[in-house]
Amino acid sequence: EGLGSVSGWRDFPSRLARATDLGALVYSRRGYGRSDPLAARFTPSFMHDEARNDLPAVLEALSVREPILVGHSDGGSIALIRAGDEPLSVRALLLLAPHVIVEDETVASIASLRDRSRTTDQVERFRRHHGENAAPLVEAWTAVWLDPAFRSWNIEGSLARIACPLLVVQGEDDEYGTLAQVRAIERGVHSRREMLVLPRCGHAPHRDQPEATLEAMTRFVRGLHS
Repeated sequence: EGLGSVSGWRDFPSRLARATDLGALVYSRRGYGRSDPLAARFTPSFMHDEARNDLPAVLEALSVREPILVGHSDGGSIALIRAGDEPLSVRALLLLAPHVIVEDETVASIASLRDRSRTTDQVERFRRHHGENAAPLVEAWTAVWLDPAFRSWNIEGSLARIACPLLVVQGEDDEYGTLAQVRAIERGVHSRREMLVLPRCGHAPHRDQPEATLEAMTRFVRGLHS
């Protein structure tokens, strides 16, 4: 996710792996968690760069073929880009609160997060998951999302090329994105797709509504084999 890491997912990946009887590869991207520090500041193409360079390199290094990609927020966007670029390489997508367009609500919430990180102990809370990566990551990530050049970022063009089934789980009370994201995906993707909007749920369905999210993902994956 935008400021997530392996530890931030807690036991959700292992629970999903057990429920679906599938193996799981869970990793923190560069600059996140306990991975190496960022090599450079993010640019407006950072999610495309991740989808087209780092993600396929990780999968290739570990001989992972036709994965079911699970992504939250920015991670969901990265998964969408990858599935649009290489439609036959992805078995399915399980997406939590992905972004396909930049909304005013998203920008406002990120601006508020940046301000809190500079005036409160917000960065210290991120340090629990990111260690020494916390401060540079928060600064780099908020800077790129708040860059005026990023306002035109849009991946709707990737959606029509997606060939695999996908599930989108969105919180009704998501402060970082509205249902416009869900409607854009439903409108743009022509393969099998399922949209689940959870009430009383914010930006992180796997933390806010873990049981409902796990049940939906498990059912969807099992349905791939039917």
